Amino acid sequence: MGSGETSPTMVTLHRELVAHLGGDPGAVILETPYGFQVNRDDISSRARDYFHRSVGLTTQVAPDLDTGTGAGDMDGVRDQVRRAAWVFSGPGSPSYALSRWHAQRLGEVLSERVRRGYGVTVMASAAACTAGFAALPVYEVYKAGHPPVWLDGLDLLGVLGVKVAVIPHYDNAEGGTHDTRFCYLGEPRLAALERELPDDSAVLGIDEHTAVIIDLAASAARVWGRGVMTIRRRGVSTPIPAGTVLTLDQLRDSVGGKTPGNVPAPRQPSADDRTDASSDDGPVTLQEAVAASEARFDTARSARDATGMVEAILGLEAVIAAWAADMEEDQGGEWARTVLRGMIRQMAQPAQRGMVEPEHTLGRVLDPLLGLRRRLRAQGAYELADQLREVLAAGGVRIRDASEGSVWQLSEGGALIPPASGNSVSAEK
Repeated sequence: MGSGETSPTMVTLHRELVAHLGGDPGAVILETPYGFQVNRDDISSRARDYFHRSVGLTTQVAPDLDTGTGAGDMDGVRDQVRRAAWVFSGPGSPSYALSRWHAQRLGEVLSERVRRGYGVTVMASAAACTAGFAALPVYEVYKAGHPPVWLDGLDLLGVLGVKVAVIPHYDNAEGGTHDTRFCYLGEPRLAALERELPDDSAVLGIDEHTAVIIDLAASAARVWGRGVMTIRRRGVSTPIPAGTVLTLDQLRDSVGGKTPGNVPAPRQPSADDRTDASSDDGPVTLQEAVAASEARFDTARSARDATGMVEAILGLEAVIAAWAADMEEDQGGEWARTVLRGMIRQMAQPAQRGMVEPEHTLGRVLDPLLGLRRRLRAQGAYELADQLREVLAAGGVRIRDASEGSVWQLSEGGALIPPASGNSVSAEK
């Protein structure tokens, strides 16, 4: 998977893969790629919640153990991964994961799973980087400025005769004014690294919110999602869009340069090839969902439609909640919360300018806002909940919490107007 492994975009594919196994398979999350992070327990918890809530899969976490102090326990982890019908690993540092998996001999176990065609093995984002014979040390190159260099990968695809360096986030565009394609490498660095690859190999690029499913029983590879898989040899790229199915022989030949550019025309993608949100029902990515909510809010604001503004805020809050399990924290979550804060601040302006009528009309706006505040508090988002109260106060609406619920009151010139009948809203203290 190129990215989005624990986002709403991949739910359909995860369900398909789990259904392929049948029953209630043993499922393991390998935390190694992010095992060095101080919040690794939180990341693992969110991932387990995502798979349980969205996929119906109960998972266990295979811990990132130190081989020096936990050698005995490491045998148990290797056995756990060896036996699991479903194994998943995702974001973090490819170089850290490789060094640990080599030392822990977990790389051997993962290769063994592929070699014997056992179960489902999902490698996403940083973990996907490790699946080829050569791997990219993303953190060191992009974050620390180290010279671009290849590391020895796990070569899981080499077991199948596919000699590639896998690069996820292939179409990344976060850089805006600077090139962050190819997993933050950019064209000049990828071109330099590509010259170091053997003639019988290639770069296998996987776009964000896109996956390549290799079915060993069918001896085929299928591109799934919103983007493309790219086979790049010596600067020449062959994009293979979602919906395309290659035999493994065709994939091997394309990678090895035997039939450059000779891939079958893609069939029209079916519902199984699309992400959850790639239909007409709504946008796919978090960025698109936030942009759509922001556009709805702006339209309602221009039309002086206070209820529509509230609905846009509640819609964005639901989007943020849906993406809360996303393991890749840098993929827009904080930006989405910033947009939500901006919407809440703007809700104060209608009351200040008299855009809505007092009390009986304002109550229809405040009820859902106080409901939003209640949910934010229940989720532990106290900063956002407090900010909502502050911006409403700036617009002339004061909220008072009590054990029996919350009440709001209008103020004019500093004097509180007694609350109208029925404007008490049940809320947590």
